[in-house]
Amino acid sequence: MSNQPKIAFIGLGNMGAPMALNLLKAGYPLTVFDLSPVALKTLADAGALAAGNARQAIEGADIVISMLPASRHVESLYLGDDGILPHIANGALIVDCSTIAPQSAKKVAQAAAARGLAMVDAPVSGGTAGAAAGTLTFIVGGSTADLERARPVLNAMGKNIFHAGEHGAGQTAKICNNMLLGILMAGTAEALALGVANGLDPKTLSDIMSKSSGRNWALELYNPYPGVMENTPASRGYAGGFGVDLMLKDLGLATEAALGGNASIPLGEAVRNLYGIHSKAGAGGKDFSSILELLHKKE
Repeated sequence: MSNQPKIAFIGLGNMGAPMALNLLKAGYPLTVFDLSPVALKTLADAGALAAGNARQAIEGADIVISMLPASRHVESLYLGDDGILPHIANGALIVDCSTIAPQSAKKVAQAAAARGLAMVDAPVSGGTAGAAAGTLTFIVGGSTADLERARPVLNAMGKNIFHAGEHGAGQTAKICNNMLLGILMAGTAEALALGVANGLDPKTLSDIMSKSSGRNWALELYNPYPGVMENTPASRGYAGGFGVDLMLKDLGLATEAALGGNASIPLGEAVRNLYGIHSKAGAGGKDFSSILELLHKKE
């Protein structure tokens, strides 16, 4: 265990906490920090060292991993007035697993490079279940050499690693994926709501479509209709999972990327508006599959 690199993990939310637990299971010495005392206690009980602040967490760390909600949090952590970038040990590797704007990822990576530090952006796909099971997909932006340095640690938390390109490329690929996911979920919910409104059983319709040309991930593995599939947020009141407001954030990043790249995303914009309406109606904390409630009028 002594030859394992020392890791600092900052951000122990629904995704970060199970990811950090998997690093502990893999035998890595781990120091953690989060604003939530409950999250810190969970990791401390599992064997991590809980730090009092982010700067304390990174002392002597060989690898610094962050998993934060949005671009502003990542920029503040590394580049803010009390940012940690000047205090990270020489030669350390930074791995940011947050989903943020590609420009933010590039900005932080450039500042890290100016300090002689290596950095990769490595946003994840696979949700909270994938985080807990250690089966996440990492979509990495950065140099090949830096990815190879990060690979053993990423392997401890996931099972698929893709090199998307240079800094920011991981974020761009993640944004494209999540825009498609939002479109697929809204379309699946709309189709199921239409069928039920016309007398079909949602489970029967789901079975039919999953063996037909409308099949997709949301339908087959994350069905949005309550009671159709066990162990999905839809069957537990849309609790847990991937929040509506997080999906809305990612769809907003897709809009920013479209403007920056002069790309047209009419379906992405339409689904962003749907999730915006759903969030304003009070569903921001529910799982994103709850978009069905916006589309399905109960009798």
